[in-house]
Amino acid sequence: MYPANFEYHDPATVNDVLSLLQRHGDNAKLLAGGQSLIPLMKLRLASPAVVIDLGKVRELNGIREEGGALVIGATTTHHAIESSPLVKAKIPLLAETAAAIGDVQVRNRGTIGGSLAHADPAADWPAALLALDAEIQVTAGTPRVIPAATFFVDLMTTALEPGEIVTGIRVPIPAKGGHAYAKVRQPASGFALVGVAVQLGIESGVCRSAAIAVTGVASTAFRAKAAERLLEGRALDEPSISAAAERVTDGVDALADLHASSEFRAHLARVHTRRAIATAVRSVRL
Repeated sequence: MYPANFEYHDPATVNDVLSLLQRHGDNAKLLAGGQSLIPLMKLRLASPAVVIDLGKVRELNGIREEGGALVIGATTTHHAIESSPLVKAKIPLLAETAAAIGDVQVRNRGTIGGSLAHADPAADWPAALLALDAEIQVTAGTPRVIPAATFFVDLMTTALEPGEIVTGIRVPIPAKGGHAYAKVRQPASGFALVGVAVQLGIESGVCRSAAIAVTGVASTAFRAKAAERLLEGRALDEPSISAAAERVTDGVDALADLHASSEFRAHLARVHTRRAIATAVRSVRL
């Protein structure tokens, strides 16, 4: 099916993008990598009158180190993050998560900012960014920062205000430790039936800090605080890892759909939390 007719713009600066958004309001949609918007338009589930292509806005693209963090432009592709030597050296969890997204074609076109703004509950990035205490940089003329912990509000809903766009993501470089991203892929789409991101601070085999974030299970990604508390201050042995994994969905109503029941999703979350923690521990020794 072909999309309905629309007016197309390809601005070169963020200010131009904001001006177009102000002029067209709710009639406009932003096009980043197009991996979500274009299929919706072809199915006519979305029929924007105006499409604003971000592809020529150079200031939204790239990866740099700045003030103890990596700053990733909103239109940086998943592949660019996956293959970046800087990302691999400083925050390898980001590179591993990027490599788990979709397929090669999706990773070469899809963008991190587009994924975050779309807020699909089965997207991979939210788990990694929650585990790394990232911040989402946005603007509607006046820049502001939204912690990843409050950016994802509900199913396909974010804390972005009308007229705001994502400009970048600031990810603090973690202290040396263990990391892992474990995922159950939906075979057709590559989205996460369950995805678990783990970032651990480890000293002499003892967990000094733990961040465990889960996607695909609830209407938004979430931090598994009960599981984190069971790891912190303890030796990372099989009993402590298993005990933490059993608590990963505490207080969460797991989604049910044609791919998995609520009970099965919760089970997958426990299994893959155990695997992700164990892999994170092993990564320290590599």
